Amino acid sequence: MGRFDNKVAIVTGASRGIGLSIADRLVADGAKVVITARKEEALAEAAKSLGDGNAVWVAGHADDEAHQDETIAKALEEFGRLDMLVNNTGINPVYGRMIDVDLGAAEKIMRVNVISAVAWAQKAYHAALKDCTQENGGGGIVNIASIGGTKPAPNLGMYGTSKAALIHVTQELALELGPDIRVNAVAPAVVKTKFAGALYEGREDAVAATYPLKRLGVPDDVGSVVAFLLSDDAAWVTGQTLVIDGGLTLTGGV
Repeated sequence: MGRFDNKVAIVTGASRGIGLSIADRLVADGAKVVITARKEEALAEAAKSLGDGNAVWVAGHADDEAHQDETIAKALEEFGRLDMLVNNTGINPVYGRMIDVDLGAAEKIMRVNVISAVAWAQKAYHAALKDCTQENGGGGIVNIASIGGTKPAPNLGMYGTSKAALIHVTQELALELGPDIRVNAVAPAVVKTKFAGALYEGREDAVAATYPLKRLGVPDDVGSVVAFLLSDDAAWVTGQTLVIDGGLTLTGGV
């Protein structure tokens, strides 16, 4: 028996990288998943990799309300229920000082990284998660934040601000939705994905040397922790942000 047998999850931004690793771990533990991202072809390949009958996909923009509604409806249509939500989608289209940031880009970052996470939680809750009770196993939400949301970092000001806001959203939702739905977050350091490539490509050994564990993260490092937070193994954990950083913050780095 898997710990997520008969459970259904939505994982946003899951055509590759951290999102796909999360979906893969949930499936390995017995869940059915609905994965989202922008590109249909990449999603189709990702769903195929998760095994026949384990996953369906819906393409669209994470901050589009019609896409959110369609995805939740797909989960209920295909699998008959929804127990878990992972808000993984995030963007960072700018790099540089906050004092010079384009305000249109800043607004987009906040809309995708924060407001859409709230929207997904609202829609999932009112459509299905509100029916998850402690007696029937409860429900769970995990938001993918960043260590950039725990302290300032040069040239990542708006991204870090959005992730700090997401951490606060996590705490607020945990207060509101307990005891039946637990809400937590994870805050990874640099994970080897296409999204984070600019932070390590061409100098991975030098970057990794600054971490006490002497390596960068890989998507499975995050997927396993998200699965833990959604599982009964974390039944008394809510409103927390678990840092996954190979020890980087112990050195004062971010």
